[in-house]
Amino acid sequence: MLTAISIIFVLAYLAIALEHPLKISKSASALMGAGWLWTVYALASGDVNQVNADLNRSLMGTAQIVFFLMGAMTIVEVVDAHDGFLAITSRIKTTRLSSLMWMVGFVTFFLSAILDNLTTTIVMVSLMKKLLDKREDRIYFAGIIVIAANAGGAWTPIGDVTTTMLWIGGQITTLSIMKSVFLASMVSMLVPLAITSRVLGSRPVIAPARKDVSENLRSTSFERNLMLLLGLGILVGVPVFKTVTHLPPFMGILFGLGMLWMVGDLLHLKKEEGKKRHLTLVHALTRIDMSSIIFFIGILMAVAVLEHTHVLSSLAQWLDKVVGRQDIIVLIIGLASAVVDNVPLVAASMGMYTLAQYPTDSFLWEFIAYCAGTGGSILIIGSAAGVAAMGLEKIDFFWYAKKIGGLALAGYLAGALVYVVQYRLFH
Repeated sequence: MLTAISIIFVLAYLAIALEHPLKISKSASALMGAGWLWTVYALASGDVNQVNADLNRSLMGTAQIVFFLMGAMTIVEVVDAHDGFLAITSRIKTTRLSSLMWMVGFVTFFLSAILDNLTTTIVMVSLMKKLLDKREDRIYFAGIIVIAANAGGAWTPIGDVTTTMLWIGGQITTLSIMKSVFLASMVSMLVPLAITSRVLGSRPVIAPARKDVSENLRSTSFERNLMLLLGLGILVGVPVFKTVTHLPPFMGILFGLGMLWMVGDLLHLKKEEGKKRHLTLVHALTRIDMSSIIFFIGILMAVAVLEHTHVLSSLAQWLDKVVGRQDIIVLIIGLASAVVDNVPLVAASMGMYTLAQYPTDSFLWEFIAYCAGTGGSILIIGSAAGVAAMGLEKIDFFWYAKKIGGLALAGYLAGALVYVVQYRLFH
């Protein structure tokens, strides 16, 4: 049974990693893998009650992550439908590419920490089309945006899916991850920015012909600001909600989603149906990336089988025996996330090591949050942010590896060194 389960998982993993050349959605591969794994486990186990108990326990943990992601994605879509992010992006003005690079990097870094790296990448890459006329400048900026978004998402529990998984699973807490990983994440962004700004020098910003966008705005200034503040307030308030009530984060995000829905309905109460349809939360639900949601369901349920059959714990023991050093093992996990998706890697890590061995906020979990979050920037297929930028600007895989990959690797290693040194100084 264990051999069959391991082979099925490896094949599913390869299908996910080779999504683009195979032309098969990684969501389909993840669901197929999960279906086959649970089928083999059920047929080979012989203990129906135990298999069902394991399935129910895995489903409960998966559902918490899925509900949280659906709520967060919907809130962001509502804010975007009201042009709420215009309040942030309209303030970015400069005449030099190097100055613009620094501004875009810092805005992306902190916006990603509040929203998430995927959404922030989409917003910022779209903004570059309004600020930069030359495509070679835009794709270069898109690469830096990917690095900054992944770095910003690694130090907050809501900034990256993998950090959210660790937070909901109890491996990290809000204040500890923010305090411990912030400096390392910042360094992983600053190093590429410093190198890039020297390369760009004093090159000027060549902006596209300006158009009057006032007539194309879908909401009033009051509506934009209200929905932006309310949306960001709900997202930032979820960790506070969890700390005060001790309820799972998905309850906080769903509670906030209900408030946003009610405010939106009241805000557009007197508008005609045709004018308010695209502003409603119902419309926002149709715009969230359900393919990614389904992928998370499939991969988390697939990894759960490896956990229940003790394959992951055996792998952890083998790594400890062969490699030995915990920091090197986590660095390898981070580098691997550049080649394959970081979601299954972190899910596997959560199954490999228990909270009894490594308590909440221990070195292992915090370092995994950093490495898995930032390591995916080294290749454009290594993170959801990279894949989004690749689609928006049609960035070539090898161009990114040549121009951006080295910058991302330098930042990744510098940030990792900072975290290890910082941990040893204060522990």
